[in-house]
Amino acid sequence: MGKVTGFKEFERQDEANFPVEERIKHYKEFTIPLAEEQIKKQGSRCMDCGIPFCHSGCPLGNLIPDFNHMVHQGEWQKASWILHSTNNFPEFTGRLCPAPCEKSCVLGLIEDPVSIENIEKNIVEQAFKEGWIKPQQPKTRTGKTIAVIGSGPAGLAAAQQLNRAGHLVTVFERDDEVGGLLRYGIPNFKMEKEIIDRRIEILKLEGIVFKTNVNVGVNYNIKELKSFDAIVLCGGATERRSLPTPGIDADGVVQAMDFLTQQTKVLFGKKVENQILATDKHVIVIGGGDTGSDCIGTSNRQGAKSVVNFEIMPKPPGHRSPTTPWPFWPLQLKTSSSHEEGVERNWLINTKEFIKDKNNKLTALKTVNVEWKMVPGERPQLIEIEGTEKIWPCDLALLALGFTGPEKTLAEKLGIEFDSRSNYKADYGKYQTNIPNIFTAGDMRRGQSLIVWAISEGREAARQVDIFLMGKSELPSKDIAGDLVAM
Repeated sequence: MGKVTGFKEFERQDEANFPVEERIKHYKEFTIPLAEEQIKKQGSRCMDCGIPFCHSGCPLGNLIPDFNHMVHQGEWQKASWILHSTNNFPEFTGRLCPAPCEKSCVLGLIEDPVSIENIEKNIVEQAFKEGWIKPQQPKTRTGKTIAVIGSGPAGLAAAQQLNRAGHLVTVFERDDEVGGLLRYGIPNFKMEKEIIDRRIEILKLEGIVFKTNVNVGVNYNIKELKSFDAIVLCGGATERRSLPTPGIDADGVVQAMDFLTQQTKVLFGKKVENQILATDKHVIVIGGGDTGSDCIGTSNRQGAKSVVNFEIMPKPPGHRSPTTPWPFWPLQLKTSSSHEEGVERNWLINTKEFIKDKNNKLTALKTVNVEWKMVPGERPQLIEIEGTEKIWPCDLALLALGFTGPEKTLAEKLGIEFDSRSNYKADYGKYQTNIPNIFTAGDMRRGQSLIVWAISEGREAARQVDIFLMGKSELPSKDIAGDLVAM
């Protein structure tokens, strides 16, 4: 695979970004693509390792050395075919995935790992440019009808796979546009929405029916689902975590997803009343994950006076922690492009109170420094450090605390059982709920997770639905993905 000495000859090279002062003036993507010859060199770094661990790092089981090799040889169309054989939407993962494959790359043991994610993005962009990505309509139809509820990556992947098996698929989305959190939860500067739209057009031409502004169980009678032969629930984990903190009801304490969704809707000319803005405000983002990072980038683009980030956990090490050795996902400090655009980051800090004025307007936050006491065999204990209380001026506090699980309404109306973590209960590998013709996949089944896991679960669930309906399936499984490629 690749060039035998490629990883010795060429260093890892990533896309550059436009300067901070330029990119924060707009909401477009701001990466500077590498030239084709540079990408081919990056593909050549794939080192022909004896046992490639990148496969196991990728939830989709992507055939990474295979498409790297094709890029190295300039066989872009073959690379696209290999990539799409396991991943329905590499244009999403190539932009948004944290790339667990790279963290398990064998080359990463001795040097910088292969730039797998960027190679993936370039393959699919080349494929769209050349017109290789075309609708794949099934040769025959089974007559079986399937309802997919939720149009995020899990729902879209399930829909496309089931349509390819010849079933008639209808996707229900409660929002006004298709895409789930890809549409409104991910800022445009991380992925422009035209990227979603061009793929949705392909899916429509393949025969999938999309119905937006349809909230099943609210403005769509749940009884109407009985007309479908099978149902796949892919509604995501959308119950937002809050804080049991005094003053949480202050005007100015806002859930991050509301803030991000409003900005994206306004960007595309949609009506938003009383938009939450960071303009000329002291902003504090509580939560150090990707959503917190997105809030930082959006706040800077809106012209915040200051942006501060709180994280209750300790600051991760700059390099892979010994507690998470290769090839596992590392405990390691992550600095995103949004962090680079301007933020004061703070770790081991806990919010004690949201301070408000007589008009219920947020004016400040009271915090205390903390430490974690580790006792073998017991849960970690959060200890406040005496004498460390501090008041921070704050006009807008954004809660980027993640999600506790899926909303329960749909499960309760359908009679779906929950697991011990309040997710919709369905065994991994089967995806079938306690009601035989109802399946579930993605965050709704596994809890808050990665886009790449959602696509993987959508694909695998589709195979199980096909088996349920037809007694067998020719849809691929990641367990047999290697059989797909015979070059």
